Amino acid sequence: MNQKIKKLWRNDDELFALARRELFTAVVGDVMDQFGFQRQFLPAEIQPLREDMVLIGRAMPVLQADVCSVAEGRNTALHEPFGLMLAALDDLKMNEVYLCAGATPPYALWGELMSLRAQKLGAVGAVMNGYSRDTRGIIELGFPVFSRGRYAQDQAPRGKVVDFRAPVQIGAVRVEPGDIVFGDLDGVCTVPRQAEREVFTKALEKARGEKRVRRALEEGMGARDAFRRFSIM
Repeated sequence: MNQKIKKLWRNDDELFALARRELFTAVVGDVMDQFGFQRQFLPAEIQPLREDMVLIGRAMPVLQADVCSVAEGRNTALHEPFGLMLAALDDLKMNEVYLCAGATPPYALWGELMSLRAQKLGAVGAVMNGYSRDTRGIIELGFPVFSRGRYAQDQAPRGKVVDFRAPVQIGAVRVEPGDIVFGDLDGVCTVPRQAEREVFTKALEKARGEKRVRRALEEGMGARDAFRRFSIM
């Protein structure tokens, strides 16, 4: 990757504002394909609770495990009603995304009160490899939540958080703490921290190029001619 690239942003706030204004997951995914990062989209079943929800922020990975209703064993965290979930929730920082993996589907991993707490801490969204609940309340808060669907059954007697700020695996994607998580109506992708500047610089270039292609097509240019001219389609 070319290390001599123009700085289009100075910090996360500026990058995330640029991405919200000009980018979408498809163009970021296309660029990652070009750079050899070809397994960066979470499973297609993980979708926003509302179609206009968009999130972009730093991953705060959370590991959930299925448990029996009675806490047993040597891990004292499992004796708590939600394991380490409340600690993980309170540890969220500005511009972070609560990203939960590890559980099997039959219960909700996220809800309205969790959304409220996360929002107060400056977090920008939550991504579940599982279900969410309290859908009306979350939508009223306007807090972006991506999950496999809506399902009210509680996690308390069925699953507990066993770790957080540790790498997790969702489908084919390994997510490290601090990776960028980007989600919109077309799904959720993650951008490895070591490649983020190159990826987003190229994605902005491509997105701006696609606008030129769109104008050319609207003016009647053929698809082949447009691709020859712009190398974008």
